Amino acid sequence: MSLLWEKSETWRWLVTKTRDSRRFFFAFATVCGIVPGVFGYLVMQFTNSSNPELEAKLRQSARPETVMMGKVNRERLAEYLSELKRKEDTNDRYVAALRGETLTRKPYVRIQPVPKPNDDEIQKEQK
Repeated sequence: MSLLWEKSETWRWLVTKTRDSRRFFFAFATVCGIVPGVFGYLVMQFTNSSNPELEAKLRQSARPETVMMGKVNRERLAEYLSELKRKEDTNDRYVAALRGETLTRKPYVRIQPVPKPNDDEIQKEQK
């Protein structure tokens, strides 16, 4: 910053104005926040295509593993939402996630409680 302070008259003016004037400081901060936000929003709107023909083309040319993962994710989401709708306890999902496991099963079959690890497994993991 010292290089900017020494070489740039504009930078010195900007620092002085923001230091001395509270109104200028807030106006400058607003411009620095809103202009990039508006620019980002416009870029997202311009690049986000809701063209049904393009979406159909992309879905037809999707790789098989991508299609399979999409199907699996939809099934898992539907199962999870149905469990929430039925107000079932889903804490076992969080326990398994903390242990780094993924719970998969037949739809609409409840997860059994995660068994407690015995001493042998704990010793093997520590080695």
